[in-house]
Amino acid sequence: MSISSWFKWNEPYHRLMKRSPTDMVVETLMMELSWQIKQAEKMQRQREDESRRIKTGVDYSWLVSHPHHSYDVTPGARLELEEVCSKINPSYCGPVVLRFRQLIEEYEPDVQEVVQLFRFVLMDATERMKEDQETRKLIRQWSKKRTVSQSMMTFKSRIRIYPFSSNIKTISEDVEQSFVSARRVWSMPEFKTIKDF
Repeated sequence: MSISSWFKWNEPYHRLMKRSPTDMVVETLMMELSWQIKQAEKMQRQREDESRRIKTGVDYSWLVSHPHHSYDVTPGARLELEEVCSKINPSYCGPVVLRFRQLIEEYEPDVQEVVQLFRFVLMDATERMKEDQETRKLIRQWSKKRTVSQSMMTFKSRIRIYPFSSNIKTISEDVEQSFVSARRVWSMPEFKTIKDF
């Protein structure tokens, strides 16, 4: 038995797998928006029924039939939201949904305010993505510089320094060689004993 039959998806599983990650992010976020709009409508109806019940003292909510979905996002606003959703990286999709749900729970907005809140969360996420990309870029540059400096440090540590010898021949060195005996080693200074004087 396939997974798609469990969830009763309208599309076959292989079609779902061919979608791009961007399309999946847009669909997920827009489904979350429509779900939160429905929940906000339900909560608004409950608040209105409660206030009516308090004013009249009688509960007529069982007589009232509410439309299933009265608020809808305008096509222009929907296209704008989908455009912003397409800029969201798939790794940020889950945190965006969680942040949106937290703000909905915290503020309990009216139906019209849900779309504004959703737009705010999307813009905040795109700003955070830009900041994270700049941070990663700086870290990469820093690590490249550090790698170069570490390689220079290891290169320098391999070099042995002899304070009195050098491979660069100078005029004074040639003059000294003519006066110094052959037994002297150039990396060591010459010490004479008292007997030699």
